[in-house]
Amino acid sequence: METAPFSFFLLKIRLGGGFAMKYVIIIPDGCADEPIESLGGRTPLQAANLPAMDRLAADGSLGLANNTPDHLPAGSEVANLCLLGYDPDVYFTGRAPLEAAAQGITLGEHDWAVRCNLVTIEDQTMVDFTADHISNEEGAELLRSAQAELLAKAAAEGDPIASRFEFVPGVSYRNLLIYRGDASTPAPFSSDTRSRAPHDLTDLSVADEFPRGPGSDLLVRLMSESAELFASHPVNQKRIAEGKRPATNLWLWGLGGAPQLPSFQERYGLSGVMITAVDLLRGIAALVGWPRIEVAGATGYLDTDYAAKGRAAVEALEKYDVVCVHIEAPDEASHEGRADEKIKALESIDQSIVAPLYEALQKQGDYRILVTPDHPTFCSTKKHTHGMVPLLISGTGVQPDSQTTYDEIAAEASGRRFDHGWDLMDAFIKS
Repeated sequence: METAPFSFFLLKIRLGGGFAMKYVIIIPDGCADEPIESLGGRTPLQAANLPAMDRLAADGSLGLANNTPDHLPAGSEVANLCLLGYDPDVYFTGRAPLEAAAQGITLGEHDWAVRCNLVTIEDQTMVDFTADHISNEEGAELLRSAQAELLAKAAAEGDPIASRFEFVPGVSYRNLLIYRGDASTPAPFSSDTRSRAPHDLTDLSVADEFPRGPGSDLLVRLMSESAELFASHPVNQKRIAEGKRPATNLWLWGLGGAPQLPSFQERYGLSGVMITAVDLLRGIAALVGWPRIEVAGATGYLDTDYAAKGRAAVEALEKYDVVCVHIEAPDEASHEGRADEKIKALESIDQSIVAPLYEALQKQGDYRILVTPDHPTFCSTKKHTHGMVPLLISGTGVQPDSQTTYDEIAAEASGRRFDHGWDLMDAFIKS
């Protein structure tokens, strides 16, 4: 099929005096999927009732973008950098450093960050990469024990590396391990150190999935020793008594050194703001110079307050040139293999976020709106995957095409694509 860049179908417009274009980016994380038999051979986007997105599709143009190059992880860490216009081969160092930025942790030249999940492993199978969505307080208590029993003791026994590691509690199962190095004792890791994301191992054996390469022996040791430490831990005893899954292990992955990103303002001359409940997106926002709006009731899960996020985004239009709303729920539903919940999440995004933003934008003047996931997450496999995602752009200067629905099939039929996802932002803002 012949393809064409978006510049071919974005009408050229002249910016006059007082022109104040508003831009909105809506990211329904992981919403791209494949046809599902239980949905009559439709994808969740096709099966969902999405009147606002379909209206935008009819008024605008669709296309495809590849935000996950084959040689890099097919996850949100790479995909969202691409989506916001940053070539991951230039700017990506690892997932954990992005999340460290979300917590205000500055990494020095010789420092490294490692993502630390609390997970449930049974019979060498990744049963739950969230440890049954363990609470912040329980997670923090387990990490305090790991710091004291796995690191402090090793340091006291003369291990010079152990004293340079620190566990940093985050949100629920999402935590960090920070290594503080210097010129004389740099991190034992390198770009050749390999690890696997636990959410890509759901229901699979982890026997051959432990970290490999430089410094991996340290990570594997901590992961293995955590199983013995957590087995009889009071936090887990209480969770089991309450009918919840225990956090059986630490899972260490996504490591990297300090990233250096030019600000979004430098690149595009526009102010921006991020609305999200996920540390990864908070971190990317911090690194590109965007403040973030914390929304009460935004959980990063299926129970998030969609309407509150929509209201916050509408209010943010008054202050910022670019408002970016990220919603994790479709991805979470995919990781659980729940197509019905994925459809519900998409319908809530459409009704409570897309619709009110579209209405507000039409009242305020010139605007453009972009709706696109970062990467596909298939309900069938319960994990992120490489591949194209559907996108729609609507608003001022956009030439409508013949598509009338927003979904993977309609986007492919448009014949327009970005093989390098990081080129999309230039077309969205500059064309």
